[in-house]
Amino acid sequence: MKLEIKNLHASVEDTEILTGLNLELETGSIHAIMGPNGTGKSTLAAVIMGNPHYRVTEGEILLDGENVLAMSVDERSRKGIFLAMQYPNEISGITNADFIKSAMQARLQEGEHISLFKFVREIDRAVTDLKMNPDLPHRYVNEGFSGGEKKRNEILQMKMLQPHFAILDEIDSGLDVDALKIVGENVNSMRGKQFCALVITHYQRLLDYINVDHVHIMMNGKIVKSGTQDLIVKIDKEGYDWLKYELGIEEEVVEKHTIVLGTCAVKDRK
Repeated sequence: MKLEIKNLHASVEDTEILTGLNLELETGSIHAIMGPNGTGKSTLAAVIMGNPHYRVTEGEILLDGENVLAMSVDERSRKGIFLAMQYPNEISGITNADFIKSAMQARLQEGEHISLFKFVREIDRAVTDLKMNPDLPHRYVNEGFSGGEKKRNEILQMKMLQPHFAILDEIDSGLDVDALKIVGENVNSMRGKQFCALVITHYQRLLDYINVDHVHIMMNGKIVKSGTQDLIVKIDKEGYDWLKYELGIEEEVVEKHTIVLGTCAVKDRK
């Protein structure tokens, strides 16, 4: 399967954030997007998933030729697009097991049903893989969870839903060294012909545990350079100044724009 992003422009409150972004993702590969703060990385994730606070003004997103921008959020999910959020919300009164089971059921054809025995076995295995508390399936979604638990819970949902395209928006933020290794190894274990991950991160540390095929550097709302893992090492050692010089990008003051979405704040480039 292929997810194509072509000349994507997106704005929030009349401020353009994505400025002509091009990116092609295919199942069977893992991609990483890196870049300085405020370049629009989280905006890209939000736009792909259909966050209504962002307005696409130009360009297209195609999933095997189908217009993703014309799909509702739930349609995108049923088509196999998944977002692990940077700021996961708490949902009181709904257990993790019920939440995940409902999401899995929604992706089945009419008349199909999930085997309860198979579901329990799979969620218990996933909880064990992520080294989470065994009672997690019976706890309310993210309620009382630490930051690290919330991030691992996002990966739990991904493991259970088995999406074709998983967008991981700074899934490493708030994780200690041990949790970082667990999350990275679990993402890496999902590699396969029907799976693609787009890992959005600031740091090399998460990518030490994920075998990334393609690395993309994002600046000023677009992809400015792509390469292999060697690019990660160079960024880690030298930062982004060398790339700004190479591309002739002048230094600029980048302000922050904050949008309050329920209980989370999404910060991005103004």
